[in-house]
Amino acid sequence: MRKEYDFTDSVRNPYAKHFRKQVTLRLGTDVIEYFKALARETGMPYQNLINLYLRECAHSGKKLALKWASYSSGQVQNSSGT
Repeated sequence: MRKEYDFTDSVRNPYAKHFRKQVTLRLGTDVIEYFKALARETGMPYQNLINLYLRECAHSGKKLALKWASYSSGQVQNSSGT
């Protein structure tokens, strides 16, 4: 390996800015602690682990099983309407 490299004629990757984008998320402390513990086990930064998990969910088309409560006439109903 050389001690120094000359990058004066180098060209930036025009697609590099599309690789990752900084965002702000509000995550539960239990979620953060889970991924931090996993990070200690694996030696990977916890942010990378969260990104890998979300990428896996996105690529596999994983859907959450959510049941939202709706309010009508003062009564609470679940997603099945009861």
